[in-house]
Amino acid sequence: MNSAVRPATRWQIFSWTLFDFANTGFYVIIITLVFPIYFKNVIAGGSEAYWGRTISASMLITALLGPFLGSIADATNQKKNLLGIFTAACVAATACLYFTGQGTFWLAVSLLILANVGFEGGTVFYDAFLPEISTQKNYGRISGYGFAVGYLGSFATLLIILPVVTPSPGVPTDVRVTFLIAAAFFAVFSLPLFLFVPESHHPFAQKTNFVLVGYHRLRDTLTHLGQYSAIKRFLLAYFVYNDSILTIIFFSGIFAEHILGLSLNELVYFFLIVQGSALVGSIVFGVVTNSLGPRQVIAITLFIWIGVVIAAYFVNSKEMFFLLGIAAGTALGSSQSTSRTMMALLTPPEKKTEFFGFYDGFFGKASAILGPLVFGEVASRFGQRPAILTIGGILSLGLLLLFRTPDVRPLLERPN
Repeated sequence: MNSAVRPATRWQIFSWTLFDFANTGFYVIIITLVFPIYFKNVIAGGSEAYWGRTISASMLITALLGPFLGSIADATNQKKNLLGIFTAACVAATACLYFTGQGTFWLAVSLLILANVGFEGGTVFYDAFLPEISTQKNYGRISGYGFAVGYLGSFATLLIILPVVTPSPGVPTDVRVTFLIAAAFFAVFSLPLFLFVPESHHPFAQKTNFVLVGYHRLRDTLTHLGQYSAIKRFLLAYFVYNDSILTIIFFSGIFAEHILGLSLNELVYFFLIVQGSALVGSIVFGVVTNSLGPRQVIAITLFIWIGVVIAAYFVNSKEMFFLLGIAAGTALGSSQSTSRTMMALLTPPEKKTEFFGFYDGFFGKASAILGPLVFGEVASRFGQRPAILTIGGILSLGLLLLFRTPDVRPLLERPN
């Protein structure tokens, strides 16, 4: 049982959201926009398959580590320390990507895997702070604020790198500079969380072998997971539909560059539109989550995603693609923030870090193993348009599974 904790101040909540602001610099530059195209064209000889395989490998490692590290953090009061280690690893590896180029395939693969494991693994501990700085009544709003601030961070990052990726007469463009920008952005704006957000200390925390403690708590969770049928049903649905969403994110830049011939600076403008609509979507859906319920809000966003995927198969103009970006952005922020809210409502307080390890550290990451791998392999053999249809099928399955989950609402009794 948790010890008494004073309510978080507005500054502490804002400091928590700034971590979302910080890490989206990495996500936009390294995972979504600049590095995927650089990796495909310069490092991997034009093959989408190598990008999919590398991303899948990094997500597999994170999926295996996530729930185990979550249980350790919950048992030893070490969430902030572990978040610091994973963040530092991501920042350092991202900065070192500057030294990659032709003939550095394995160096680039190794650094990307390390950086993404650092980024994705850290979100397990970051998300687990949500129940500590909020109440059930405010889960939806604060989670939505976190994603909204994150999209502000993406917007700021894109504006910063726009001059770097915009060609100037007689001035060569070195996109590797953006990798250093991503590392610095993450390092600087993550500091407020470590300085100002307190970590709740639990009386059952151990000072002995924390690896052994984490193992025993994780084993206990796996043994008794059958008691939480509502969480199991939601995690299965999340596993499926999140697979599709992450795959779209990982390949959106490559798709736009290859299919429509968008230049890098045009892609920056495109993602500015996506982030702007994502900001609006995360705020609007975050506010209405308490009244509509998280399951209904997630279903709405999945319908939007399915429409975007179908339209993307037929897209043949830059203008149409930019319009799809508005719809995709609206669904992006809301689907992720509302999923986090639903998991927080379903999770027993004493299991928050451990179950968030399953949610984000295992199911969230494991769901990103298959999708990118399938998309990359299908695209390399049959083209990216047929590959995008596979995502639509996975999204539809995720929507069907979602309706098997309970209609949990804030302040109502949690179903078992």
